[in-house]
Amino acid sequence: MKLLYPTSITLDTKSLEGFNVSLIPYDIKSNIPDEHTDAEILITWCNPVPQLKEEAKRLKNLHWIQSLAAGPNDVLSAGFDASKVSICTGSGLHDHTVAEHTLGLLLNAARRFFEMRDFQLQGKWPGHLGGPQPDRPAGKFTTLQDANILIWGFGNIAKTLTPWLTALGANVKGMARHAGVRQGIEVYAEDKLPELLRTTDALVMILPGSEDTKNVLNAERLKMLPKHAWIVNVGRGTSIDDDALVSALEKGDIGGAALDVFVTEPLPADSPYWKTPNTIVSPHAAGGRPQNPEALIAYNLRRFLAGQELKNTV
Repeated sequence: MKLLYPTSITLDTKSLEGFNVSLIPYDIKSNIPDEHTDAEILITWCNPVPQLKEEAKRLKNLHWIQSLAAGPNDVLSAGFDASKVSICTGSGLHDHTVAEHTLGLLLNAARRFFEMRDFQLQGKWPGHLGGPQPDRPAGKFTTLQDANILIWGFGNIAKTLTPWLTALGANVKGMARHAGVRQGIEVYAEDKLPELLRTTDALVMILPGSEDTKNVLNAERLKMLPKHAWIVNVGRGTSIDDDALVSALEKGDIGGAALDVFVTEPLPADSPYWKTPNTIVSPHAAGGRPQNPEALIAYNLRRFLAGQELKNTV
């Protein structure tokens, strides 16, 4: 049995030895050599979609694909035979890194580091951002202390992020398909969204990319937010109606936006987001570094060989 692993990430293959499986590295940008197209297992990370589509035609003996991405849209769109191939996500591998980045974006927005940097590049002293300041002024997002943070898409990343936010004094609520209490945080179903948006200081979006989540943050919902509220998106760019958000930013109907994901990446040079007020553009940098992927691969490899259900199956 052959397992193909990408050279686009450094894996500790010693931890994968002892399974009676041949471990074969491959270049994600080149065709997999003909002598290895009989492989049963494929690990993917940052594979170009056109190349994946080519491999979907060539890897006829494939039974399991382990993506290291939290959302394997590239694999799902490549055309692998879903009736024969189990596809697993890298859910859990990016929880800490994405949560940490999200926290950084929230602090950047609240303390306006982005604006300080703009003044620094001009050689100017932003006196209005320093010196005596009101403590937690009403109608402004200036601190995480006592701020109302709504996390839309309350999964593993949100569970990692929430304790850090509460430790800094934030009031955190979650939004998901199903209501309940998760790690002491009240999570609401989406029918409560209009009510919650009206009291939100910062909306954190960690939604997956699907037809169900396309443009869910639209003009109507943006109007429900207070004028000082910030949007932080580390999920998928498709979940925001760009025209509506750009309009809200330009008119000052929203406090600001810190965006790590976009419909088109890299963000085109003519995108209005480069110049909209109070906007932080982050180059899809929240994740990008799977942590301990070998543990997930080994766990699923053991179950695959035993004919058991795999973890994170799509």
